[in-house]
Amino acid sequence: MGAKSKVKRRKQGENAPEPPPSFEPEISSFLVWVQLEKGLSPNTVNSYERDLIQCSLHLKTQGISDWQKVGIENLSAWLSSLTEQEYVATSLSRKLSAVRMLAKFLKGENKLNKDFTELLVNPRKARHLPDSLSIDEMESFLEAPDLNTPLGKRDRALFELMYGSGLRVSEIGSLLMNSIDTKEGFARVFGKGSKERVVPLGRHAARAVENYLHGGRPFLVKDGTGGELFLSIRGKVISRKMIWVLVKDYARKAGIEKNVSPHGLRHSFATHLLMGGADIRSVQEMLGHADVGTTQIYTQVEAERLLDEHANFHPLSNS
Repeated sequence: MGAKSKVKRRKQGENAPEPPPSFEPEISSFLVWVQLEKGLSPNTVNSYERDLIQCSLHLKTQGISDWQKVGIENLSAWLSSLTEQEYVATSLSRKLSAVRMLAKFLKGENKLNKDFTELLVNPRKARHLPDSLSIDEMESFLEAPDLNTPLGKRDRALFELMYGSGLRVSEIGSLLMNSIDTKEGFARVFGKGSKERVVPLGRHAARAVENYLHGGRPFLVKDGTGGELFLSIRGKVISRKMIWVLVKDYARKAGIEKNVSPHGLRHSFATHLLMGGADIRSVQEMLGHADVGTTQIYTQVEAERLLDEHANFHPLSNS
């Protein structure tokens, strides 16, 4: 594979670097294995080859002569050098994945005594959240539907529930009429993995749903309409795509320039709760997060926002 790989690169006219001779046999054996045994595509195999060659060349500059002598500190130094070259976390993870696969392969072939990637931690990917709305922006957004029409009543109830209870777009679309209790102020929701949870409605959401049930939904019901709460103009359950379209349209009507999405309403729900001092475990439960670490992203994002605000507006922040 090594010789064939070299010929292939020359035929393509590429000036691809070659691995140090002491690293090359293992790389070639690995590439044969992933192509023939794992059935990976030529593009993936070529990517692995480039990453492994890049790694081996850097290892050589550290005085490492072959794969058997590689330690975790050597790979950490390689990743640090890539970070300095401004490789993003996704690229670093892909490159490290190639090296991990090589190490496991060599260990399985008894060509390596110990997996030198075992204790290496994957580069942390930046976790971005969709734009959340300020409280003023949210109020403008919620007031955008025309409550004089059945569809306006529906849309207000839809948005009040999404923001007031932090529901996912899939959850709001699948809500049944008998799963919501406006008098007691709660709804039963089936989230990811069909896990059921109970969420509070809030006074505004409960009132909007009542208004929709009496003055909106009856006008949307058609023959064959099921028990879903939110209906389209055809009397069918409202689709996720339509919810996305509605959120975008009403954000424009409200004069909001941010990139608003259904998920952004859910993020606004969590952010505003935490800003108001809500317990993170309670927010986790309401959002239906299996891991509190997912919920903690909101606190990190809010902390970063506050730091940015301080840096931008405090008179002594840059002095």
